[in-house]
Amino acid sequence: QLQASGGGLVQAGGSLRLSCAASGGTFTIKAFGWFRQSPGNAREQVAAIRSDSGPNYEDSVKGRFTISRDNTKNTAHLQMDSLKLEDTAVYYCFARYSDYTGDHTAWGKGTQVTVSS
Repeated sequence: QLQASGGGLVQAGGSLRLSCAASGGTFTIKAFGWFRQSPGNAREQVAAIRSDSGPNYEDSVKGRFTISRDNTKNTAHLQMDSLKLEDTAVYYCFARYSDYTGDHTAWGKGTQVTVSS
């Protein structure tokens, strides 16, 4: 399962940090990432980081968001700097992992990020 944390309310230009921790069972994390969804908009992938490649970002957050992972703790973080009003959304972390039964995707509980003017 994934435990999501972080988020909250911040003024434009400020920073927030989201975290995602995987636990339970024996598994190998192949990728961590975050999607976000705001009212009236489709869900979009914000950032992801795979075990075999570097991070990738949605164009609007490049240079402002940084995704990282700690393989020893099965955790990932999304550092969000220079936040803009349009970053307001519910953010969902995910992890693609494999265990003895195959490949799976787990989702964390949504975390509200609100950027105010």
